[in-house]
Amino acid sequence: MSKLMQALLIGLLYWFTQVKWGYTFQNIFRQPLTVSWFIGMVMGNVPQAIIIGANLQLVYMGMIAPGANIPADEALAACIAIPIALSTSMTPEMAVAFAVPFGILGVFLDQIRRTVNATWVHMADRYAEDCNIKGIYRAAWLWPALYQIPLRVIPVGLATYYGADAVTAFIDSLPKWLLHGFEVTGGMLPALGFAITMMVIGKKSLLPYFIAGFFLIQYAKVPIMAAAIFGTVLAFLHVQFTQVRTQ
Repeated sequence: MSKLMQALLIGLLYWFTQVKWGYTFQNIFRQPLTVSWFIGMVMGNVPQAIIIGANLQLVYMGMIAPGANIPADEALAACIAIPIALSTSMTPEMAVAFAVPFGILGVFLDQIRRTVNATWVHMADRYAEDCNIKGIYRAAWLWPALYQIPLRVIPVGLATYYGADAVTAFIDSLPKWLLHGFEVTGGMLPALGFAITMMVIGKKSLLPYFIAGFFLIQYAKVPIMAAAIFGTVLAFLHVQFTQVRTQ
């Protein structure tokens, strides 16, 4: 596969992760571990891509977006860092350090998207006045999705095509104080991800499940995949039997 085609496919992958497919699927698609498989297929090295993606996943594990304001764009970080790491034989640890600034820069891309999306909102208002349901749908989903193609594909495509040297030159052009801020933030993200996860697990109502899962894996030697499936079923049953039923 040519380098241009690789750049185009990975750019389209980043666009795909940012199109709103629904809350559940959206969060799955944009995770570094998820996109790493596709990037590995495109770059011809799936095992190493997944290893790098797993290391990146630790940084963003447990990250939340309060009010839909993302603190970092994990998909952009993965779509830039993983291809470059594969093409330059970069270690997973170096790839993580390389990715963090782009994860934060992705926030600025998202702000551009939000600003332009105001145009589609006013368009939908005009369609609503005429009871044009199809027009409302196009303004709510189609036009924002199409607009994001150049916004998402171009930066990732260029980074993949021109490689580490061009990306490094871009990073070097940034002010030192901004890079230092990225370094500090990058150092805090793994701890923050684990802290948020532990905060959720630490709820009194969920502690018995955490303890049961720990003993199943540690002492009963239940495989992690089996424990994950069992935990999913148990979570479903917990919701079914504890939710407040309204007449």
